[in-house]
Amino acid sequence: MPLKVYSTLSRKKEIFKPIKKNQVNLFVCGPTVYDYAHLGHAKTYTQFDIIVKYLRHKGYKVFYLQNITDIDDKIIKRANEEKIDWKEIVKKYREEYFQDMKALGIDSINEYANATDYILEIISQVKRLIEKKIAYKISDGYYFDLTKFKEYGKLAKRKILEKEDAVSRIDENTEKRNSGDFCLWKFRKENEPFWTSDFARHSSKSKLKKSERGWEQSELGEGRPGWHIEDTAITEKYFGSQYDIHGGGLDLIFPHHEAEIAQMESISGKKPLVKYWMHTGFLKINKTKMSKSLGNFSTIKDILKKYSPETIRYVFLSTHYRKPLDFSDKILENAKLSYERLKNICGEIKDDKKINKKYLSEFEKAVDDDFNFPNSLQVLWKIVRDEKANGKYQTIKKIDEVFGLKLLEKDKIHIPKEIQKIVEEREKARKSKDWKKADELREALKKKGYFINDTEGGAEIKSIK
Repeated sequence: MPLKVYSTLSRKKEIFKPIKKNQVNLFVCGPTVYDYAHLGHAKTYTQFDIIVKYLRHKGYKVFYLQNITDIDDKIIKRANEEKIDWKEIVKKYREEYFQDMKALGIDSINEYANATDYILEIISQVKRLIEKKIAYKISDGYYFDLTKFKEYGKLAKRKILEKEDAVSRIDENTEKRNSGDFCLWKFRKENEPFWTSDFARHSSKSKLKKSERGWEQSELGEGRPGWHIEDTAITEKYFGSQYDIHGGGLDLIFPHHEAEIAQMESISGKKPLVKYWMHTGFLKINKTKMSKSLGNFSTIKDILKKYSPETIRYVFLSTHYRKPLDFSDKILENAKLSYERLKNICGEIKDDKKINKKYLSEFEKAVDDDFNFPNSLQVLWKIVRDEKANGKYQTIKKIDEVFGLKLLEKDKIHIPKEIQKIVEEREKARKSKDWKKADELREALKKKGYFINDTEGGAEIKSIK
């Protein structure tokens, strides 16, 4: 069965065929680093981490690129509130974000691209839109004229903002030609960071070839990039004018991803910008949209104080990536119990050095249907429970290379001295063949929340709390 992917652009499942045979170029919108990453970020980035790991499992060479929005109105506002340099805000929350991703086991990303490292490429794109008479200048910057791109709205199937859309930042100006026009380059304001092409040429991480630098003689003026232009400048640098997959949360379809399409397809004249658009469903807390104002806002750090990263991943595996997820204590507790039961069973499985082709095929068949991880999780439970199946260990290992649940890893737990003493006493009883005392000590351990498993290599202790 071929891999099928649901594309937001076509609104249907399509057989997955990368532009270049076995090479997959994938971009996912990263965070704006002005605050701690929240559970919505965790859902999107964990689910795409699993998607990328499955693509690699299938043999695709995936280059996974994610941007970091490190200049933005929200960052400037936060810096002004805290009365510190905006770069300090960026440095702090970018590092916090990386720590969260590491904690969640998200390690499939090849490159993180900071927007401010690509100012040259951003200026180049704005200049080319000006030359095509698609961008125009008003008092606070250069704007994209939506009347020049007739297909605007083809991804969202609409052209008007709705309640769940990600806000388009400060793109309001009565001088705009059309209400939906968005800013490409914001002119310098007092006490705000700014760039010029001369400054960018000496500070940018990447350099353009001399043949691409004719625009440098005509500056845009001191300023900073708009939100949408950052992403297309970065993806053009890495992938060119067209690539395979663009991912992100459902709230980014409009206007952010629509703007990306309008910008890049206007510049290149090539369609489509992206072959497969993939979007993750909304995350809610107890059936209500997560919001700081409602007091139900949870950061990744908050949730990791209560639950293991593997429990969080198990929750996200249990819901299809395109579906909404209602996060609650009940769901987390159920996931915790299910995950721990699964891991305990897997911990008892011996390695017979074989692969169970039947179950591996079932697993792949489930995932090939638009990354249906809930169904593939059921396949994992089937092989675990099948007492007659051979090749369990190696098959679970293959599946878990995608899932990232650490099912076959031995837990390293801290054993209190009191518990260790009981374990040692029991070991002495076993050696002297005092089975009655050994059993009594096993029960004593169980009452204190520990399970002991006797193996050829010695006693293994697990917490059952």
